[in-house]
Amino acid sequence: RSKDYNIIIADLATGEDVGLDVTKNAKSASPESEVIVITSYKSPEKAVEALNAGAFDYLEKTADMRLLQAKINKWAEKQALTRGNVELRKQLDRKYGFEGIIGNSNAIQKILSTLQQVSNTSATILIEGESGTGKELLAHAIHNNSSRRGNHFVPLNCASLSDSVLESELFGHEKGAFTGALYQRKGRFEFANGGTLFLDEIGDMPISTQIKLLRVIEYGEIFRVGSNDAIKVDVRLIAATNKHLDKLVREGKFRDDLYFRLKVVTIDIPPLRERREDIPLLISSFVQELSQLHKKRISSITSEARRELSEYTWPGNVRELRNCIESMIVMSRDEVLDVDDIPNHITQSDELLLPPSADSTAIVSIDQAEVELIKKALAKTDGNREKAATLLGIGQRTLYRKLKQYGIE
Repeated sequence: RSKDYNIIIADLATGEDVGLDVTKNAKSASPESEVIVITSYKSPEKAVEALNAGAFDYLEKTADMRLLQAKINKWAEKQALTRGNVELRKQLDRKYGFEGIIGNSNAIQKILSTLQQVSNTSATILIEGESGTGKELLAHAIHNNSSRRGNHFVPLNCASLSDSVLESELFGHEKGAFTGALYQRKGRFEFANGGTLFLDEIGDMPISTQIKLLRVIEYGEIFRVGSNDAIKVDVRLIAATNKHLDKLVREGKFRDDLYFRLKVVTIDIPPLRERREDIPLLISSFVQELSQLHKKRISSITSEARRELSEYTWPGNVRELRNCIESMIVMSRDEVLDVDDIPNHITQSDELLLPPSADSTAIVSIDQAEVELIKKALAKTDGNREKAATLLGIGQRTLYRKLKQYGIE
């Protein structure tokens, strides 16, 4: 076999098994190839035999050739759907696989190591971190790299719903269970059966719902609102919070037994300002991803713009950085992103991350420390502002803004 064929048309000759042999050999040599068998037999036995040998379809010789074309078109539609599913799977793997968790910092590498250990287990996981650090992305990566990946990943934000609605969303309800319950409804646990349920902002879950959640973890069964019939569920639970649950436990706002059940494995995602070495990688990844999304020909981002972005504290963490890059790409008229493309609220921010002084034993105000550092850098570079900015590890525009702010000549 010197070539791969998309589709093979085999003639099932009368009195011979050549067509069957072609079908078997073709499927053996190239499983991706599809075979349509043409037969002169009126009885269906040979056709069934051909299908059992791996043929995609069959056709009688007396049939209109337009029917053959229709079958080829049917194959093409099937192939397009298959390719689409494969590409979608690849996209999901890229987005929610371990490679989608970007960073070279020790913190991220430690998290990746933990994920590889726990993803394929059934352990309950608690993810802690500020808003925007990527808790749901992490949860999805755990699901996508587990044996449950073929089933649903079902997210639910516990802070976005009232107490009564949250309970119905989680466990479902029966018709007539409460005013407005006009029909039976499955909850998130049932939809996630065999898969993973991700409960975000679990620190906002009311105590009454916490009790019912604890029962699900312990017994693997739920009760719909308005029903006394237990429903067995097989769900891997991942919870996330931007609050200190141990503090909520001490304050009596979160059950200690549920807390200990949730934190079989705890993953703490540090804020972006504490892992600044990851910012350049994240910038490159977002530029590539979002320029494709918005069909913009953005080839790169200048080192000055990278430096400016790296100086910002990113209170909204990775989500804010991604939104910033998206804004830059959408609004840019050039193929290279520059400082001028950075939104004003970032370039004009006072959230400046200057390196600490080598001799900083005395406690001084942040403003005083910045003035001292800037003056030392200017003195060391004989007043060369470009070199001073480089020495400080900040952008020139940031330095100019600080010079004006502090009245430094």
